[in-house]
Amino acid sequence: MEYVSGGLLFDLCQNMGAMGEDAGRYFMMQMLDALEYMHNLRCVHRDLKLENILVDSDLNLKIADFGFACYKSIDNLKSYRGTMTYMAPEIKEGKTYDGTQVDLFSVGVIIFIIV
Repeated sequence: MEYVSGGLLFDLCQNMGAMGEDAGRYFMMQMLDALEYMHNLRCVHRDLKLENILVDSDLNLKIADFGFACYKSIDNLKSYRGTMTYMAPEIKEGKTYDGTQVDLFSVGVIIFIIV
């Protein structure tokens, strides 16, 4: 496993506070690229949050903690997974959900916090 010296995106947000739209756009593009790659492999994370994203010394993001990840069968999920404050409403309501959509919801929450 690669060592990432920059720490957590959570810590960066705690230290810097609101980083503005430019930083939000910069990090969002990286997260969307990573999700596109994962989703094309039919893999969903289901617990994306600031605490599960590492930042290297060049401000590149690395997604970590795939403990709730699901592979291949990602379209009709029913299990209650994730962190409450980043979780899509359909998971909280106990409905069947699409894993790619709940990952995107979590990215929206993350961007809201960054900006």
